[in-house]
Amino acid sequence: MAIDTSAVGKTLDATTFEYTDRDVMLYALGVGAGADPAGGELDFVFEKNLKTLPTFAVIPAFPALGGIGKYLQFNPMMLLHGEQSITLNAPIPTSGKLTTQGKITGIYDKGSGALVSLEVETKNEAGEHLFTNTSGIFLRGEGGFGGDRGPSASGKNVPPERAPDHTVEYKTSPDQAALYRLSGDRNPLHIDPDFAKLGGFDKPIIHGLCTFGFVGRAVLHSVCGGDPAKFKSFEVRFSGVAFPGETIVTQIWNDGDGKVLVQATTAERGEPVISNAAATIG
Repeated sequence: MAIDTSAVGKTLDATTFEYTDRDVMLYALGVGAGADPAGGELDFVFEKNLKTLPTFAVIPAFPALGGIGKYLQFNPMMLLHGEQSITLNAPIPTSGKLTTQGKITGIYDKGSGALVSLEVETKNEAGEHLFTNTSGIFLRGEGGFGGDRGPSASGKNVPPERAPDHTVEYKTSPDQAALYRLSGDRNPLHIDPDFAKLGGFDKPIIHGLCTFGFVGRAVLHSVCGGDPAKFKSFEVRFSGVAFPGETIVTQIWNDGDGKVLVQATTAERGEPVISNAAATIG
């Protein structure tokens, strides 16, 4: 079906997200954080001194992304998350009522599909701007409409040709996608084998935003000392998929001035899952 490029600039309906400490802990478990005190993550899964993982920022914003269906018609089985970034103005509270407002900022013709860019701002009840999400949604099979190809990720956030300064391996569980989907993204692509096959995969895949959380944890513990207040921004390109049970290997390079470059692959297949990624540390 034809993509309507007049949707660029359209404002998405505002959404409200009310959450408790239970949601914060469930999300942390969904992206692999554990209760082992030796792992330095007890504070993300236990209410005693609870902290919110920075990548939780994608959860309040996620319902707003569904708003693109108001302006664009597409097959949801052909949707893939292409790019994602978060910018944090302060640590995320462990409970609250947040309002998210987004808009469609671009629609690009990538040939094999269309890339829809979104910018989404989230505020608390006092109207304070807590964080911003920007997302690139790839609609497979919707390209070829003659539009602008848009900016290229090639050459952006490319790691140097030397050994990484940090390497972190996190193994996902066989039920990782089933657990993560309880934080809001219930796309059957991530749990239903028949639906996954319709989407072109041999079996269900891990959510891109779940992988985002795994890699964000690696950055948080490697260069932020586990302190969410030091985690200022994170941008990635989803360059492949991971399957439940695989190990995500994150490599991190210090780039100076509080910036680190990041990439992640699967240990079992050696396939990239995140590339052209960077984080800023404060």
